[in-house]
Amino acid sequence: MFVSDREQSVVRYNVNVEYFNTYTDVKMSVELDVFVGNTTIMDKEVYQLWLNGYTVNDAVKVRIDGGIMEECELLFQIPPDRQAMLIERYYAFDDAFAREVLGKKLSKGTKKDLDDVSAKTNITLKSCRRQFDNFKRVFKEVEELKGPLVENIRQRFLLPDQLARDYAAVVFFANNRFETGKKKLQYLTFQDFALCAGQLINNWTVGAVDNMMEDMDVDLDKEFLQDLKELKILITDKDLLDQHKSLVCTALRGKTNVFTEMEASFKNLSRGLVNIAAKLINAKDVRDFFIDLVEKFIEPCRSDKWTSIDVNLYLTHYTNSAHILDTFKHHGVWTRYMGVIKTCILRMYHE
Repeated sequence: MFVSDREQSVVRYNVNVEYFNTYTDVKMSVELDVFVGNTTIMDKEVYQLWLNGYTVNDAVKVRIDGGIMEECELLFQIPPDRQAMLIERYYAFDDAFAREVLGKKLSKGTKKDLDDVSAKTNITLKSCRRQFDNFKRVFKEVEELKGPLVENIRQRFLLPDQLARDYAAVVFFANNRFETGKKKLQYLTFQDFALCAGQLINNWTVGAVDNMMEDMDVDLDKEFLQDLKELKILITDKDLLDQHKSLVCTALRGKTNVFTEMEASFKNLSRGLVNIAAKLINAKDVRDFFIDLVEKFIEPCRSDKWTSIDVNLYLTHYTNSAHILDTFKHHGVWTRYMGVIKTCILRMYHE
C-alpha cells in the first residue's frame, strides 16, 4: 500500500472532467479518482519502487525479501487496537440469530432457511449469512483440534475471551445436536444455553480429565456417561432412596415455605434426575438433555411455586446428602454429574 489515511476517514469521488484537446479541437473527457482526507502517511521506500518502475507484485517481493514482514506482521499498517476492533466486530453475532440456529447442523440446508431467520429476528439477510458463515468457519477449523476448545478458537481467530466462549457454545451444540427448538425450550435465551455449554465442556468432556485427547472439548466423555448408569442405585434400592429422602428433608425442614411440596415430590424428582443421568449414554437422550431437565425437574418445581432460592437450597442438600449414604460408593461420578446439573437448572429456572 503506497499511501494510507491515518484516521481511515477517506471520502472518494468519481469526477468526470471534460476538456478540449488544443491540437485536434475535439472535446475529450477523462474520469479521475479524487480522495479527501486528513494528513496522509507516505512510505518513501514504496514510493521509490514505484518511481523505479516496479510492478505491484515485484515491489511486494522486494519488500518481503528485505524483511519488512518481520517488522510489521500485517500488510496494512493498522494499529493493534483497530485490528482487534475489526476482527471482533466481524465475528460478533446477534444472540437472537444464534438462538435460532443453535443445535442445528451448520449445512447448506440450514443456510437456505436464513430467509425465515432474518424475518423472525429482524436481522438483515446479509448479516445472517455473515454470522452463519462465521459459525461454520469456526466449527470446521476447530472440530478436530486437540486442546481446549475456547483457547483454540481464541488463538485461531484472535477473538476476545467472551466471544470465544460464545463460539465454543455454538460449536459444542452443533457437534452434539442438542434439541433447542421445541416449544418448551423457547423461553431460554442463547446465553442460558451458552452457560450450560460451558459447564458441559468444562466437566463432561474428555478434556475435563485429559487435556491431550482428540476432540477433547467437543465430544462428551463416553466413559463418564457409562459410569452414570451406576447412579441408578439411588432410585432402585428402596432403602437407599428412603435414606436419601430422610437426609434431605431433615436438612430442609424449617428453611423454606415449600417444604411440604419438596417432601411430597422428592422421589419423583430424584427419579427424574437419576434417569436423565442413566440414559445419557444414548445419543438421542443426549440431544433431549435440556427438554428432560425442563420436563422432569423445572416444570414440576414451577407448578409447586418454588423460587430460585428454593431450587438452589434443594439441589444443594440433595447433592450433599448422597455423600453421607453408607452404601453409596459413586461419589466422584455423583459430584461431577450434579455440579453441572445444579448450575444448568439454576440458569434455566426462570421465575
